[in-house]
Amino acid sequence: MFKPRVPTNLMPTGDVIPYLTPTAITQPGQPTAPADCSCRHTPQAPAPAPVPAPVSARPTVQLTPGSLIAVVVGGTTVVLVVGAVLVSLLLAVALCGVSLTICALVIRSLVNTQAKQR
Repeated sequence: MFKPRVPTNLMPTGDVIPYLTPTAITQPGQPTAPADCSCRHTPQAPAPAPVPAPVSARPTVQLTPGSLIAVVVGGTTVVLVVGAVLVSLLLAVALCGVSLTICALVIRSLVNTQAKQR
């Protein structure tokens, strides 16, 4: 349960990465034999040159009068909604500031009145 296990991973070539098995512990000074490579080495072929895409004579986006009107109306709607949200946030901050100012004035007045009565 507490020993981590590395799962096998299929490589794109279909080879399976084997588990690592612990090797025998060697004493210092003992010669060790080099490990043989078990992977298959194949020469890498150069990548083929990319084929250029054919160039189209017509534009990729065609705006008809109806779609142009829809884009303008949609953009206007987005601007108005975002503007309304920002104005309402600014108004909320302003109201919080005003209410905190009024509370501070009331508390200062109460403290001053209480100090004069002593």
